[in-house]
Amino acid sequence: MVLGQVIGNVVCTQKDSSLDSKKLMVVKAIDLDGKLLEPFVVAVDLVGVGIGEKVLVVNGSSARMTDRTRDKSIDSVIVAKVDSIKIQQ
Repeated sequence: MVLGQVIGNVVCTQKDSSLDSKKLMVVKAIDLDGKLLEPFVVAVDLVGVGIGEKVLVVNGSSARMTDRTRDKSIDSVIVAKVDSIKIQQ
């Protein structure tokens, strides 16, 4: 999983049917201080997030293991909205 922040969305009027009814969001990874990192991914939103929210993203074959993404042409999925992060050092 990758900790990220939603920085935008993608609108596609023509797309593969496996992406029908899927909301696509642009997500950049962040470090533990919330600093945006490179690169970005376009991820299918399964939880209903908005721009600026912190999220957890799964990539690759893990992205195709949810009930709604199984056997779809999807490489990145937002699987959770992050409410808080506690780090003990």
